[in-house]
Amino acid sequence: MAPSALLRAAAAALRRRARIAAPLTHTPTPPPFPFDDPTPNPAARRHLITLTRRPCPNPPSAAAAAAASYYVDRILLPSTFSRPLSTSSRSTDEGKEDGVPAAASWVERRLPEAARPYAMLARLDKPIGTWLLAWPCMWSITIAAMPGELPDLKMLGLFGCGAILLRGAGCTVNDLLDRDIDNKVERTKSRPFASRALTPTQGVCFLGSQLLLGLGILLQLNNFSRVLGASSLLLVFSYPLMKRFTFWPQAFLGLTFNWGALLGWAAIKGSLHPAVILPLYTAGICWTLVYDTIYAHQDKEDDLKVGVKSTALRFGDLTKQWISAFGAASIGGLALSGYNAELAWPYYPLLTAAAAQLAWQISTVDLSDRADCNRKFLSNKWFGALVFWGIVFGRLTS
Repeated sequence: MAPSALLRAAAAALRRRARIAAPLTHTPTPPPFPFDDPTPNPAARRHLITLTRRPCPNPPSAAAAAAASYYVDRILLPSTFSRPLSTSSRSTDEGKEDGVPAAASWVERRLPEAARPYAMLARLDKPIGTWLLAWPCMWSITIAAMPGELPDLKMLGLFGCGAILLRGAGCTVNDLLDRDIDNKVERTKSRPFASRALTPTQGVCFLGSQLLLGLGILLQLNNFSRVLGASSLLLVFSYPLMKRFTFWPQAFLGLTFNWGALLGWAAIKGSLHPAVILPLYTAGICWTLVYDTIYAHQDKEDDLKVGVKSTALRFGDLTKQWISAFGAASIGGLALSGYNAELAWPYYPLLTAAAAQLAWQISTVDLSDRADCNRKFLSNKWFGALVFWGIVFGRLTS
């Protein structure tokens, strides 16, 4: 078919489709035409399946293809196009950086289609949450090591696996409770429950399996740690509700995400040392208030629309002053914990580097730019790593 004929056929099909039951044909067995409404809204367009290339016996010229660009998401792409159009519902801010679409995650590339919604529900494609949950555990286990020795590698491995499971369970609980909110927020529309890729019943079954595996890890710890670890479930299940009642859900997240600072020491020592652990726990909570307030600025417009609360809304234009204070408190708590634990001098240069990294985040973040907020949030894995290696070297030389 000549290029002009192809364009005329596409335009005629668009005019007729309100009256015609048969779909636009391109091959003997065509898929149904994707739109019922000739002027679909953007939300509807985002949720179309990815269009695929089909061989075209007489592909149009480059000029004709450019002229047909208005119709490119309404017809099948000929083989002359470089790649299929993607109509993924991934958030534009999560899927881009500096205007370039992000590559598909390993979950989308490697896992079977049936397993992908569960992996997305556990956020296996976004490991930053696991890092932020794991670092306080690693700090605590390493501080509890004997002077001149490396931390217990078995415990580091157990707590690493536990961080993956508990973070995934927390995300499952959060998405179950927030499924009616997530479908109204741009960044969360594509989550498995909001997009109806999974049902709540499937989510509850998946949550049960996550908690069962987590119990297997908890049973390998001492009795004191088992009780302490089980008590964290109250925070895990209550945190997702906090945004409905208070402007401080980030503080509750801090209590939850930094529970490992208590549990790691208890797993090694069988008890708690308040002079070391309470400053460490407090430092972790203040750190969480910094990074999660920055993170919450991505959603502040949508949060206002749906009526949920956050520290981003509470602090408003004073956000940088607030998170600067929390950042200073975090560094102070880490310094006090290290001093009480008698860490040697290598701890303090690396803690200074961590403080500089936190100061860089706070001073340079553009709170009106979702992409920049996300970049600064992601950089917190390096803050946690600097503190961890400071503790390792401080303990080895103490």
